[in-house]
Amino acid sequence: MHPVLADDLSRLPDLLQSARDFAAREVAALAERPVATAAPAPQRAPLPIAGAGGATALARFAERWAPGFSGSAGPRYLGFITGGATPASVAGDWLTSALDQNISGAGGSWAQELERETLGWLRELFGLSEAHSGAFVTGATVSNTVGLAVGREWLGERLGVDVSQDGTAALGPVDVLSGSPHSSITKAMSVLGIGRNRLRHVPLLPGNREAVDVSALERALAERHGRSAIVVANAGTVNTVDFDDLRAIAALKERYDFWLHVDAAFGGFAALSPAYASLVDGLDEADSVCVDLHKWLNVPYDAAVQFTRRRDLQIAAFHNASPYLGMPTGDPDFLHLTPENSRRLRALPAWFSLVAYGRTGHREIVERNVELARRLGRGIDALPGLRLMAPVRLNVVCFTLTGNPTAERVNALAQAVAESGETYVTPTVYGGVPGLRAAFSNWRTTDADTARVLDALAAASD
Repeated sequence: MHPVLADDLSRLPDLLQSARDFAAREVAALAERPVATAAPAPQRAPLPIAGAGGATALARFAERWAPGFSGSAGPRYLGFITGGATPASVAGDWLTSALDQNISGAGGSWAQELERETLGWLRELFGLSEAHSGAFVTGATVSNTVGLAVGREWLGERLGVDVSQDGTAALGPVDVLSGSPHSSITKAMSVLGIGRNRLRHVPLLPGNREAVDVSALERALAERHGRSAIVVANAGTVNTVDFDDLRAIAALKERYDFWLHVDAAFGGFAALSPAYASLVDGLDEADSVCVDLHKWLNVPYDAAVQFTRRRDLQIAAFHNASPYLGMPTGDPDFLHLTPENSRRLRALPAWFSLVAYGRTGHREIVERNVELARRLGRGIDALPGLRLMAPVRLNVVCFTLTGNPTAERVNALAQAVAESGETYVTPTVYGGVPGLRAAFSNWRTTDADTARVLDALAAASD
């Protein structure tokens, strides 16, 4: 064994303790450290030749790189839709690395069964029936890709074509209909060979909405004269957290032939609260569902789940035909269900967090985040230099400058807010107008944090 590696092995408990102490200091400082940094990164160093050992690696990281890492795990990072990592999920994530299970298949480990247990809990959490089977993937983009891939197989089934064998070209043109699809949908369409240009935008409801007009969707389906399609419904749009009427869309399946995929990346968590569960009424009727976990479940990156009613078609798309990997019979190994063969045990942090805090703990996070978003919305509405671009429907506040909010002015505002170190928000365009989004999904965020965010926005927009 290489002498440095052997030395690290002999000192492994001390190295882990040092890493634990460093992480504890960093996490303890999250509430007050700058949320983002604008300082330039250090110059890239040459590849180490001899190696200096784990303790030196930790010291060099702490000195050179850690100061420039964002506070994205903290309470005032409101960019994108970013959760943090609950204490229990961090413990689970550390054990995931330490135990290093490869859950491509059973492999003499119970890890795969733990994933199945966790999937069952999540299915129940989101109100899905046992007709849905699932698997862990990296994030919403892959979850959406898997859902559309299964939908693509379903289209082949309708036409008597085996897409997994003959390719997408055997289908002819494939149409995907949606009102306000996330950008990952068109990315998935590109990856799957459907083509980005096959997206058919369906008109939205009037009145500054991002939800699809179900009557317009029905007309679009009727105009297909029986040709099958994929419909992507949205449970929580990125800009304004609008929800399609999932129950009404699912009812159209009685008259029209389509695969219903629901992108519930973060909006699916509305199911946890009786106050908002009606927003996802009908989710169980979907043929495939996407839910992201490193958003509102607050587990570490990367983690998401996908569910589908047609595991047989999922196997057709993703099975790995190799004798040493086994055949996908019965309850198949997960390598036959997703694009990945090598799979990290992403289920363990989620399992830890669900055991630690249960349904009620995660419900509290959702309801508190929604209330804080509404408070920020009211505060922004009262500021002379800012205005809301849409009602605060759930956990995202979409706003812009008053007067003429050009892209330059809005980007300058975002930069000033980031440079304050108090918070971080992301630019967007809504209704053709440049704006900003503040997304609440972190388990740590409090009233005091929200007040500091509002103060930073007021100072930057003055």
